[in-house]
Amino acid sequence: MGPSFLRFRVLSAAKTLNTFAMLKLLFLGDVVGEPGRRAVIETVPRLREERGIDFIVVNGENAANGRGITPKITIDLLRCGIAVITSGDHIWDQKEIVPFIDTEPRLLRPLNYPPNTPGAGSIVLETPKGKVGVINVQCRTFMNPPLENPFLAMEAEVARVREETPIIFVDVHGETTSEKIAMGRFLDGKVSAVCGTHTHTQTADEQIFPGGTAFLCDAGMCGPSESCLGREIAPIIERFLTGRPILYPVARGPVKLLGAIIEIDEQTGRALSIERYAQPYEPAEPAPPQAK
Repeated sequence: MGPSFLRFRVLSAAKTLNTFAMLKLLFLGDVVGEPGRRAVIETVPRLREERGIDFIVVNGENAANGRGITPKITIDLLRCGIAVITSGDHIWDQKEIVPFIDTEPRLLRPLNYPPNTPGAGSIVLETPKGKVGVINVQCRTFMNPPLENPFLAMEAEVARVREETPIIFVDVHGETTSEKIAMGRFLDGKVSAVCGTHTHTQTADEQIFPGGTAFLCDAGMCGPSESCLGREIAPIIERFLTGRPILYPVARGPVKLLGAIIEIDEQTGRALSIERYAQPYEPAEPAPPQAK
């Protein structure tokens, strides 16, 4: 058995191992207000270590008191280890985000806004496991404002991003299950994963489509569990009873983190597994006082 044969065996083994190299991506659904973002900021570093997470995407469009996101909140979320923040129809609710969004490419707004809209709908980032693309798109059914056709916008953008990397995660922000499922089927085999946001209610339809794309119709929210979609319960009921406008404060109390963990083949970009993530937030215990 000569050196050439041994070298061939080593290279073949390395190639086989490389084929199964995996990237583990965590996606967390809509972060609601101060309770949601506090839970995310405290939990992400711990979760990253415990679960071996390589890349984290979070939808932050409700992070500022339940409506929109601010520059400071964006920075706080990125500093805790989040790679990309996606959004949706509330992206412009905080006025200071308009001049800021062009300065921070890791904060995305939906892709299908008209040309010359501030910000971007996608990003490709270098990681120790190669390039990872993230695309944010907004559906049209029952959504305001109505944006450009999301399917046509995604067809062009996915083709562009695939020239850089086969690993592509998509946050599809929309109201109806039908439109989000249709988007997932439309992108099957072209992206690694499609996860929905906006309804704040986690669905139980996680699956991998035939072409290798992981799918979850809605990731849910990171926010107060004793609530109506993260808001105090009584005002929501009053709104339904009276039909009159009313303020919807962000609820307090126990917080739950909802999302998905997706394992992706680094070489092909195909999803290997998808797992719904649903865990109560456990505040870190305060450090014991030091002896004097």
